[in-house]
This record gives sequence, structure tokens and C-alpha cells, in this order.
Amino acid sequence: MSEAALEPVRVCASDELVDGGMGVRMAASYLGGDAVVFFVRYDGHAYGYLNRCAHVPMELDWMEGQFFESSGLYLMCATHGAIYAPDTGRCVGGPCRGGRLRPVQVDERDTPEGRAVFWLPDDDLRPATL
Repeated sequence: MSEAALEPVRVCASDELVDGGMGVRMAASYLGGDAVVFFVRYDGHAYGYLNRCAHVPMELDWMEGQFFESSGLYLMCATHGAIYAPDTGRCVGGPCRGGRLRPVQVDERDTPEGRAVFWLPDDDLRPATL
């Protein structure tokens, strides 16, 4: 594995993620296959997950970047209605019983351009471009 594969990847400016609002998607490679990860803000913190429902391995968003259900309190799979806690990825309702979303390590830090959200890739889940 190359040293660059573990370098933090800038996702977006921190203010682009609003509590319970639109998420940011990024192309990824998961265990060598094509995938998508997403980043959202909940209760003031940024979170990231593999965009794959624990019930059936399908993307969650019902429209690109729409991961929260209407109250902005839970992440919801558009296909079968599985509901997840945005801060843990744990299934809290629907057909995903006992499952959880695969987390992505996220860091927020100050940069010369302002505060930003970064993805810290791991061996199994990394940006598609690396």
C-alpha cells in the first residue's frame, strides 16, 4: 500500500454540511470494488459512512445527497425505509435490525482556506482516485 493512500482527503468546507441537511458524496473503493461514501452533519458534528444499507447493499440516498428523513434526525434508506442513527450508524428501525452502517473516519480542522471536513481513509475503504 502506498503512503499516499492513508493521507487525509479534503471532502468539503465545514459550512457546506448543515445539521440534518444535504450530504456530500465521494467515489470510493471498498475492498477493491466501486463504492460511494457520504458525509453529513448531525448535532454539530460531521460523520461519514459507506453509502450501503445494512439490510440490502444499496445506496441510501433517495435523491443524490439526500440521506436524512424529513425531520433531519435520522438517516434513511430510500429503498426499504431502514432508519439509522446519524451519530453511530446503528439501525434504529426498519428491516436493518441489528445492523449498522460502515463508518468512515472523519476529521474537521482549520486550513489556510478555512475550516474543512477531511476523510481519513483506511486499508479497506479509500477514495477511488488513490
